[in-house]
Amino acid sequence: QVQLVESGGGLVQAGGSLRLSCTASGNIPSIQDMGWYRQFPGEQRDMVALIATDGNINYAGSVKGRFTISRDNAKNTLYLQMNSLKPEDTAVYYCLAGTLKVLAPDITERKDYWGQGTQVTVSS
Repeated sequence: QVQLVESGGGLVQAGGSLRLSCTASGNIPSIQDMGWYRQFPGEQRDMVALIATDGNINYAGSVKGRFTISRDNAKNTLYLQMNSLKPEDTAVYYCLAGTLKVLAPDITERKDYWGQGTQVTVSS
């Protein structure tokens, strides 16, 4: 099991910055990729940024060049630096940890864990 605790959300004016943090605890060695998703009211959760175990990073097109994801393995913490924020970035942001469990030789099971979500509100 993995537990994720997020922090750093809040209210900011357009053009401002926020940094989200997500600290993991529990079965840390089982964590593979980590990332940030966001959810607009009435919509599904969408990927914002993902960082794989090998360090490969993917961003949603709408945040590329403005958001930066990073991972501090020593602190078991994932960050999302958000710059040049826009009102359309207003959403609940969730941290994701994807884990793998070895069930048998050549058989693994993926399980995703989510943080509790943190509200980001950007005023115009």
